[in-house]
Amino acid sequence: MMEEQKNNPLHGKKLADILEELVKHYEWSRLGYLIKINCFTSNPSIKSSLKFLRRTPWAKKQVEDLYIETFINRDNN
Repeated sequence: MMEEQKNNPLHGKKLADILEELVKHYEWSRLGYLIKINCFTSNPSIKSSLKFLRRTPWAKKQVEDLYIETFINRDNN
């Protein structure tokens, strides 16, 4: 288990923290443009978005992938 997590760039990151950082960086309007999810474009909030993302694996993956692309891969270049 530890070996798996060693290479996971999101290890130790909470979904709420990931979403808050993305909203701070992109704001809701741009985030809704980048990831086509209604909870980002129609009356967005952290609470409602987290509820949706926790129930919807494909959407959560898109958010995590954007986070990695935006903050982690950028730092490694």
